[in-house]
Amino acid sequence: MASDRVAGLELELKSNPKLTEEDLLLGKKIIDEEPLFRAKAQMLGVELVKSPPEELSLDVLETIPEETAKFYFAIPLGKKRSDILLGMVYPEDLKAQEALKFLARKNNFSYQVVLITPTVFNGVMKKYRDLKKEVGAALQEFKDEEGDASAARGPQREEEVAIGEAPISKIVNVILRNAIDGEASDIHIEPGKKKLRVRFRVMGELYSSIYLPLEVASAVVARVKILSNLKIDENRIPQDGRFSMKFDDKSIDFRVSTLPTTMGEKVVMRILDPDIGLKTFEDLGLNGRNLELMKKAIDDPFGLILVTGPTGSGKSTTLYAVLQTINNEKVNIVSLEDPVEYFVEGVNQSQVRPEIGFDFANGLRSILRQDPDIIMVGEVRDDETAMLTIHSALTGHLVFSTLHTNDALGVIPRLIDLKVQGYLIPSTLTLALAQRLVRRLCPRCKKQVPAQGYIKSRIIDEYNNFPGEAKKSIKLADPLMVWEPVGCPYCKRQGYLGRVGIFETMEMTSQLAEIVLKDLSEGAINQEAKRQGMISMRQDGIIKALGGATTIEEVLKATEEDIEKAVSQDYE
Repeated sequence: MASDRVAGLELELKSNPKLTEEDLLLGKKIIDEEPLFRAKAQMLGVELVKSPPEELSLDVLETIPEETAKFYFAIPLGKKRSDILLGMVYPEDLKAQEALKFLARKNNFSYQVVLITPTVFNGVMKKYRDLKKEVGAALQEFKDEEGDASAARGPQREEEVAIGEAPISKIVNVILRNAIDGEASDIHIEPGKKKLRVRFRVMGELYSSIYLPLEVASAVVARVKILSNLKIDENRIPQDGRFSMKFDDKSIDFRVSTLPTTMGEKVVMRILDPDIGLKTFEDLGLNGRNLELMKKAIDDPFGLILVTGPTGSGKSTTLYAVLQTINNEKVNIVSLEDPVEYFVEGVNQSQVRPEIGFDFANGLRSILRQDPDIIMVGEVRDDETAMLTIHSALTGHLVFSTLHTNDALGVIPRLIDLKVQGYLIPSTLTLALAQRLVRRLCPRCKKQVPAQGYIKSRIIDEYNNFPGEAKKSIKLADPLMVWEPVGCPYCKRQGYLGRVGIFETMEMTSQLAEIVLKDLSEGAINQEAKRQGMISMRQDGIIKALGGATTIEEVLKATEEDIEKAVSQDYE
């Protein structure tokens, strides 16, 4: 009987070349899907993904066209490091392999293959269609209404059409919703020659999310301008605005900036989610010596604390963490920001308006007449603001601000460049803190692996240069182990979940004051930092990486090392 059944199955396969063994076994209910594909995964030596990801971003789905995904039963599931995690029902299919290799070369992406069941494939395809359907339906509705409007009323001005376009509102809402669901920090809407490109910045990196027809570009921009209360008929100069929307009973703020380009107006929206942006020191990643020095500095009744780093390094988030820590009814806190990103209850927050003469310098003069105890200045940009900030700290105020330098050691030379007299710095500057952001490993799927090659030698070299106290608190294991991302539904197959800061802090000491007054040089400041036991950003990052917060590669990349070139040496 069994042999007859096998012979019957073989005959059915031969008579229908498109039918696979899996289809036949599942169709005849000879075996359940999961054990069949578990056995197939073991046979092929690939990972089996048993459930579809909870969330799918459009930027990932765009890497494989829907028709290709449907034809080859291969669909993107997320990202793992810099690779697309590609789920395939038939990874042994040679034609599918060739097609995907061609797509990867053409669109310049790399991928890792995992096995998925037909049920998972169908589930992902449904999400694929749902995401596309929302935008596609709104686009069709827009075209239909646009045609009706032009037939009934004749030509109209762009803004008149845009105001009444419900389909455009839907498109913008879909973009905003997907950005929030994907935990993006910024949305870029960019007109090109043929299409309107929408990109999301997720964990510091930009990803293409969706492409729209160019004919809706002006209407989409107009809709964002209406939300932001900007001039919709002005497209020759940049404009800045802000609006709020509710998603799942939570109010999210969007900071909007428009910029005229050769292809049309570009819009960038910064997503300001208070649940993400307002953090404690511990959430930021401040710990150990860095946390001790920060707490000591904010306990002082006066002085200047400067947070430094490039754009996008989390400086404002650190300042807001400071504000939340010191905010109480006994002190008058006044901030001067450009713009106000998050509203902090109990803090008097003011936004500068340079176009009407209310800049940082003029605003700071006004703040000093408001009987402040604590002052936050969003950024020291020019000589006048630098001098006023220094004098505010000198006259008995606790002052916080940001500065653009590469590291904490560069703060004092930068203040000198801004025409601050050297003799004023020791009596005002309390602490300089420099920072960068690195991606935080997903706590549910990260795994430990032995450190090898360049990474291992780099860790050992840095460890040998650790300050004495840091070296005592951390012992390198034998064998030396590091952490790497894996990817799971919880982190949307990315392997990372949010970001964490790496820091270095330098405090004003009597020795540093003497250097500023007598021998201001980079070498002398560096020697004093070592004497203080300062942990560099790279060393702080390596400590976090060894503890499982991030990867060594992330740390080295953030501290300006060509990690891709370096690590490639291990594979030559």
